[in-house]
Amino acid sequence: MEFPEELKYTEDHEWVLVEEELVTVGISDFAQDALGDVVFVELPEVGTEVVAGKAFGVVESVKAVSDVYAPLSGVVEDVNEELPDTPEMVNTSPYDDGWMIKIRPTDNSDADNLMDTEAYQAHIAEEK
Repeated sequence: MEFPEELKYTEDHEWVLVEEELVTVGISDFAQDALGDVVFVELPEVGTEVVAGKAFGVVESVKAVSDVYAPLSGVVEDVNEELPDTPEMVNTSPYDDGWMIKIRPTDNSDADNLMDTEAYQAHIAEEK
């Protein structure tokens, strides 16, 4: 399983790439593996306000339907338009092609509450 070092992670298994003005969000390799084959992804529209810890979308797999949570509060600036037609990209490329949304955060310090790779791996070990 992959856990890229440059990313931050949430307890709900979202990954976050913090860049200068935007943060990119998706679900982790661990999450997609636990879900199984993803068959449907529902994402918000550009311009939607999201709140840290609140659901912004849905991922449906052959095993379950799961909410996807915003790691930071802000406004959705971009959405991966390919995911509704090719939801399997969440499985095949969770950190690249399978990204979900890009948020312009209202407060970048929210990112300080996210886990680094080491903390996330420890979190997963506790859950098992």
